[in-house]
Amino acid sequence: MIEKDKQTQRKLLDLIEEFYTQLENEEVPALQLPTRTKANIAYDDEAEVWVYGDRESTRSAKTTRGAYQLLKTSYVVDFLNTQLKQAKSSTLRELYYISENWDLAKFGEQQESDRLIEDLEIVSALQREDFHIRPEEDGASILGPIRVREQTRRGTKTIHCQDDVGEAGYQIPCNVDSLEFLEHNAKFVIAIETGGMRDRLVENEFDERFNAIVVHLKGQPARSTRRLMKRMSEELKLPVAVFTDGDPWSYRIFASVAYGSIKSAHLSEYMATPGAMFVGIRPSDIVNYELPTDKLTDQDIRALHSLLSDPRFETDFWQSEISLQLELNKKAEQQSLAKYGLDFVTDTYLPERLAEMGMI
Repeated sequence: MIEKDKQTQRKLLDLIEEFYTQLENEEVPALQLPTRTKANIAYDDEAEVWVYGDRESTRSAKTTRGAYQLLKTSYVVDFLNTQLKQAKSSTLRELYYISENWDLAKFGEQQESDRLIEDLEIVSALQREDFHIRPEEDGASILGPIRVREQTRRGTKTIHCQDDVGEAGYQIPCNVDSLEFLEHNAKFVIAIETGGMRDRLVENEFDERFNAIVVHLKGQPARSTRRLMKRMSEELKLPVAVFTDGDPWSYRIFASVAYGSIKSAHLSEYMATPGAMFVGIRPSDIVNYELPTDKLTDQDIRALHSLLSDPRFETDFWQSEISLQLELNKKAEQQSLAKYGLDFVTDTYLPERLAEMGMI
């Protein structure tokens, strides 16, 4: 077992030993965790990201529900401990199915087991990758003028993410910290929400014309994708732009890239890119470009009102844009720019917007 895995194992076992200590002291076993709500995230001025505040909740064996949660925690730690010893790994989905054999500690749904892994990240100050837990393959990719060295099971390989890959690009690995950036000729990174728009940029050779690294987010971006963008921002000093649809769910995608997500605020310093800028689609674009739109659903409206009170969206820009969208009662997709032709987004919209933002 490598030293890093030993340290991970020790931290996990320390948690279980704490339960034993509490029992020996005739105390009811309990676990303190930050309250994971919008009301309990605070801005860290030094790191420039949103992190959990001081509010905590107690998971205690005083209640039946709390006792079951601690039991499930113990089972998961035992599983992770064994996995680390054997130098094996598993996916979040596999962990959920493995619990089928745990009788009283069985999870009711995968969301429950996913959340418990997040709890363990918080109390151990580690990441799930340290536990050898990985997500299902997400297929997110990058395409652009950068050469990387990847550590594989058969050694290392060097890949140029333009010259050595097809149009699908270079698939982002689960553990991007194993990547080494060798050289690049990029001026900026642009993250794209949808596959259709990503393909439009690739077909129109946007990456070559503007020396851009095009990142496909595939909707809500995976942690590995966010970590990679943070690394390129910090280590390569590349500005990052995020291009999404014009709806509340897409604004949250941007927020997860720039500020970190609420449910994983404990990892914001590791994954968030505070300097990331929102390119569009903006509600004001609906007016200025007279874009084809859809009417907001009741769910969209509730989500927009929620964003107005979300501290990640408290700037004048976002307050104004969200209020405008509620007034318009409309939303628009990235592909709506095709109203002006298939090349409009790469020849006009993005170059003009990126120039306004000082990125090109």
